[in-house]
Amino acid sequence: MGAAAEMLGVSPAFLRALGAAKLIEPKRSSGGHRRYSRYQLRLAARARELVDQGTPVEAACRIIILEDQLAEALRINNGRDRPVGHQ
Repeated sequence: MGAAAEMLGVSPAFLRALGAAKLIEPKRSSGGHRRYSRYQLRLAARARELVDQGTPVEAACRIIILEDQLAEALRINNGRDRPVGHQ
C-alpha cells in the first residue's frame, strides 16, 4: 500500500477510504499486504483528481463508478451496431 500511495502522491488513508467506498478492492498477498492492479491505480488516480478539485471522496468514487458503467455500456452498444459477421 505504501508504494502505491507514494506512486499516486496520496496517503495510505486515502487508498483505504477508496476501499471503504467500494471503488477499489485490492488483492492481498500471503503476508496480508494490499496489492493493487494497474486498473485500480488508474481509478485511484482519477479519484485523486476529483478530490483535488474539491469533490468529497464518496462523491468522487460514485462519479468514477458511473463513468466506468457508462464506458462499458457504450462499448457494448458500439459492438451491437456492427453488421453481423463483421468485427
